[in-house]
Amino acid sequence: MRLGDASLVALQNLGEHKLRSALTMLGMMFGVGAVIAMLSIGAGAERQALEMIDRMGVRNVLLRSVDQKDDQLKEIRQKSMGLSRRDMRAIEEAVEGVEIVAPRLEVKTYKVLSHSGKSEAAVQGVSEHQNELINLELEEGRFIDSLDERDHAQVAVLGASVRRDLFGAEPAIGRPVKVNDVWFEVVGVLAAESGGASFEGVSMASSENQIYIPFTTALRKFDRDPLQSPLDEVIVEVPEGQAPAQVAETLEALLERLHSGVRDYEIVVPEALLKQSQETQRLFNVVMGCIAGIALLVGGIGIMNIMLASVLEQTREIGIRRAVGARRRDIRFQFLITAFAISSLGGLCGIALGLAIAKVVAIYADWPTVVT
Repeated sequence: MRLGDASLVALQNLGEHKLRSALTMLGMMFGVGAVIAMLSIGAGAERQALEMIDRMGVRNVLLRSVDQKDDQLKEIRQKSMGLSRRDMRAIEEAVEGVEIVAPRLEVKTYKVLSHSGKSEAAVQGVSEHQNELINLELEEGRFIDSLDERDHAQVAVLGASVRRDLFGAEPAIGRPVKVNDVWFEVVGVLAAESGGASFEGVSMASSENQIYIPFTTALRKFDRDPLQSPLDEVIVEVPEGQAPAQVAETLEALLERLHSGVRDYEIVVPEALLKQSQETQRLFNVVMGCIAGIALLVGGIGIMNIMLASVLEQTREIGIRRAVGARRRDIRFQFLITAFAISSLGGLCGIALGLAIAKVVAIYADWPTVVT
């Protein structure tokens, strides 16, 4: 029997049992679709975590102020003033070879205006090294420099979303913006990026809705609640040749002494988060591989059962074909083509279903997905 004839007979058999063929395909379709959807969601989560860790800087150690309950603040501040410039100086002395210790101070804002718009932006007082340490990309203009910090300059760098809110499609460089009651000149605009992310309880805000001003200007121009920690974050760039985890242990011991044992800070090591993310992804891939194998096995068993039932139903027809000269391999080939057709159609429908689920999750759940 020629391939074309065998294929035609196989497809005719499928057409004669449409419902049974469709139900058989469902097992394969849902199995393949579920695997593709889960792998896409998992790959998206991994990419989001890696992007966040990359922004934090693998060679960095982050010290962050921890929010405290209002009724505990007064008691805590009697023992520890929170993250401060005193800590920065102590870190520079304690960590051999450290070159960059960059502070960040969040300004409490109640209005951010321009002559043509307004924004709900968060305002951060940062050092000249901030864009290098957390990989901020400029679209136009420049970032804050050492002269801005030295002169307490009233200059600002806008996130992409803030720029749209304040100026729309108009040029922003050189234009004034008002933060509370203080005017700033726009000297730079950051490139658009994805939203903020969170991994293992550590969050990283998107730069889209941020305004960056010189750290020294933030200290001089804006008041801060005396019970608040003087700094919100300190980023320490670990020198080449030193392990971030070891530096973090040194900083832990140093801050415990400086803060009199009060845990009003947290230490984040992006390198450790990266290793944890990779280990989690490896485990996820193993689990997904097992699920994929089981799903395909179940689909294959379903197809096998249908093929056996089909053989039993067509016993008389097979006998007639054998009587008129059909060979065993011709009969076998016909049923193999039928099984191949069911598997292929089920697999293709499963791929389409998996891609559709990944797309729906990306749109409605605001969760990144990556089809690999």
